[in-house]
Amino acid sequence: MRYKIVTAAALALAAALSLSACGNGGGPAGADGSLAEVSAPPRDKAATVLDRPFEKPDLVLTDTSGKPYDLRERTKGKPTLVYFGYTHCPDVCPLTMSNIAVARKQLPQADQDKLQVVFVTTDPERDTAAELAKWLPAAGDPSFVGLTGDFPTIQAAARQLGIGVEPSTRDKDGKVVSMHGTQVVAFSPKTDRGYVLYGEDTTPDDFAKDLPKIVKGENP
Repeated sequence: MRYKIVTAAALALAAALSLSACGNGGGPAGADGSLAEVSAPPRDKAATVLDRPFEKPDLVLTDTSGKPYDLRERTKGKPTLVYFGYTHCPDVCPLTMSNIAVARKQLPQADQDKLQVVFVTTDPERDTAAELAKWLPAAGDPSFVGLTGDFPTIQAAARQLGIGVEPSTRDKDGKVVSMHGTQVVAFSPKTDRGYVLYGEDTTPDDFAKDLPKIVKGENP
C-alpha cells in the first residue's frame, strides 16, 4: 500500500538522503522549493517515488565533445538518470556510475539504447570536457553523457531537483573537496519529469531490478 510521508517524517527522510561520503546534499524538494511529499519505499526497495515529480531543469552545458548539450531537448521522451558528482571523488561517484553501468548491461539492447545516463560535474574547474571524456568510460560506460560548465548554473539546476551542491573547498591538508548530494534522479520518458530518487546505497541489483520499469516510465 502506498502512503505519504509528511511533516516530521518527511524531514527525517530528507535528512537521511542528504548524508553523503562526498558531501552534504539537500533532501527531496519540490519545484517551488518546498519539501516534496514522497511515497515511502518498502524496506526491500531502493526507490523513493515522488508524489510531486520534479520538472526537468532547463539546463544547457558542455558535453565531452566540447559541444553545447541541452538537457531537456536531448533527453526529451527518453528514460533518463541524472547524477551530480565529480571525477576526483574517492568513492561514491565512481561507485554509483559503475553500479548503473552494470545494471544497464543487463537490459535488452533496445532498452540500453533508450536509457540516457547524464553525469553533471560539481567541480567544473577541474572537470573539463576532456577530463570527463577520459573518466566516464572507465568509471561507468562510454554511452554516459558528461556535462560541465559554470558552477552557478550547475548549482541552480541541482537545487531544482532538491540536491545540494556547494562550491569546492580545500580541507586542512589542502585537498580539494566537492560537497554534493548523491541522489540519482530518474526521469520518465512519458512525462519528462523526475519521479524517482535513488540514494548512494543503491546496489547494481537494485538498479537492475528497477531499470526495466524506468525505461517504460512505470513506478519501480
